[in-house]
Amino acid sequence: MLRRLHHEQPESFAFTQANQAWAEAQIAKYPEGREASAIIPLLWRAQEQEGWLTRPAIETIADMLGMAYIRALEVASFYFMFQLQPVGSVAHIQVCGTTSCMICGAEDLIGVCKEKISANPHEVSADGKFSWEEVECLGACANAPMAQIGKDYYEDLTAERLGEILDELAAGKVPTPGPQNGRYASEPKSGLTSLSEFDSGKTQYNASVARATEIGDTVKRIDGTEVPLLAPWRDKGAMHKPADPAVKVRKTPAEIKADAPKPAKNAKADKTGITKQEAQATTKAKPAAKSAAKPVKAPAEPAKSEVPGKKPRTMKAPRKAGADDLKMIKGVGPKLEKLLHSLGFFHFDQVAKWNDEEVQWVDLNLEGFKGRVSRDNWVEQAKLLADGKETEFSAKAKKGGVY
Repeated sequence: MLRRLHHEQPESFAFTQANQAWAEAQIAKYPEGREASAIIPLLWRAQEQEGWLTRPAIETIADMLGMAYIRALEVASFYFMFQLQPVGSVAHIQVCGTTSCMICGAEDLIGVCKEKISANPHEVSADGKFSWEEVECLGACANAPMAQIGKDYYEDLTAERLGEILDELAAGKVPTPGPQNGRYASEPKSGLTSLSEFDSGKTQYNASVARATEIGDTVKRIDGTEVPLLAPWRDKGAMHKPADPAVKVRKTPAEIKADAPKPAKNAKADKTGITKQEAQATTKAKPAAKSAAKPVKAPAEPAKSEVPGKKPRTMKAPRKAGADDLKMIKGVGPKLEKLLHSLGFFHFDQVAKWNDEEVQWVDLNLEGFKGRVSRDNWVEQAKLLADGKETEFSAKAKKGGVY
């Protein structure tokens, strides 16, 4: 199935304050340079907040993780749990259509969706409240047929009961999830026939349903207020924040921005235009102490032979005609293009001239994107683009098929 971004997109995206804190906590789980590992949970959180996954959301998250936009889009379009088009404002109904559910009446459930929501999947109902789709096995075969609504399973369904659930949701009510035929979990409807000593008989709902009902986290979308933000990995392990302020730890993007030095009020600049505070912030060495101690010499620079690869020739600025659109090279997104500019690379013919040693040097100096040159074969792409030809990727990019 071909999955594309919806033709209508909002202008921007931003996490709520609570969801931003949650996202930064997830990023902190991973070592520096591996933040892209948080892509799936962050995309899911964005979808929960907005209802569906928008292009601005994908791009915002890609920027947070230092990824090319196309890489984030690849993840979003690969996994069917991500909705790339608008869904109902109240609920999106996902009916399991695989074997167990199908033979137990899933087609009748789909018929209810067609009648009460829309004739086709992924179409929003006339009142804007609902949408639906048929999905692959959701792993509740013992409770077939079933559907996932919001974050919860509604199991042991009949067409009549699904219709009632939709009516309740439309009226602003939240139907209790779990088995809909009186079962506690997945035991026989008549009761346990063995291991009866383990029959609970103490709670109204099983643990999953009870928790969802308790915190009201059912069809309600996640906005960060459901439960307290817990990030134990920040208190323990490699990513913890020790009490000793002298110990350096990696900070989240938000913390880096918050800790950035700001000029003091009415501070005067020297002849260079730099305030005293700015100078202190950019100076790593401390003022020399008034003592006879000799300064410690900095370690010698490594010999050229020890530095992997060879730095290519660079430019201080693009030519008068302007920089080439390096994003036409597969694997280069807006963030990586800026990084290449900062290294002094602006044109296709520069990249086209890199030899093996120079490719090795660039691969090692693309912070956060190491190995990208070799992996995506930039040199061969750049040779064609420098000659005015097109690659398969650049042709699609110009038509708006990728970005």
